[in-house]
Amino acid sequence: MEQLEKLQQMIDQSRRIVFFGGAGVSTESGIPDFRSEDGLYHQQYAWPPETIISHSFFMAHPEEFFRFYRDKMLWPQAKPNAAHLFLAQLEQCGRLSAVITQNIDGLHQMAGSRRVLELHGSVHRNYCMNCRRSYPLSTITDSKTVIPRCSCGGIIKPDVVLYEESLDQELLTQSIRALEQADLVLVGGTSLNVYPAAGLLQVCRGTPIVLINRSSTPMDRQAALLISQSIGEVFGQLRATPLS
Repeated sequence: MEQLEKLQQMIDQSRRIVFFGGAGVSTESGIPDFRSEDGLYHQQYAWPPETIISHSFFMAHPEEFFRFYRDKMLWPQAKPNAAHLFLAQLEQCGRLSAVITQNIDGLHQMAGSRRVLELHGSVHRNYCMNCRRSYPLSTITDSKTVIPRCSCGGIIKPDVVLYEESLDQELLTQSIRALEQADLVLVGGTSLNVYPAAGLLQVCRGTPIVLINRSSTPMDRQAALLISQSIGEVFGQLRATPLS
């Protein structure tokens, strides 16, 4: 309770909050993560998941990629949870300047957040590798063929960052700028083991960091406040107060 009161006080005194989140933000919406005991890395497939969702595998075996992608990475029925909703409220109150997420599910936008920097892309954006025409998620889910194809014949690729692919440089620049300008950084639902995304927090010199995660992270000792609970539990007990 004391930790929650301290966190509420820190939020109430801040005007440029940045949230940095990972898979744990979405698990409470029913989307499994990769590294938990029942996550994708612990399930049996003909290839390891990190191989299947790599660029080289996608190019060499697109049919197998799309079977796995539709089966394990698309959760169109998922809804925002308390964490997503609280962050959207913080932004509406003028206290949150950006959400930086490693998730690709679009739940932050569904909850109402406007400035969302999606480091690993989004399942809701898809494009033809030939003519670059854009397609919605429904094109992938409703495709009558295993490999979704554009009207021009090209393969429609999800706009998600696969293994072996680089993060978008402009998104990285925007994320660094937001973190540098923040007066409070909330970090939640992430093990901080996925690079280069986790390395972004190194720019937060002197800015208080609140870490909310069930398990320990490499940055626990640098946190101004450490809360070992689920992000939805914590954010569900906080209130977003408008700037006075």
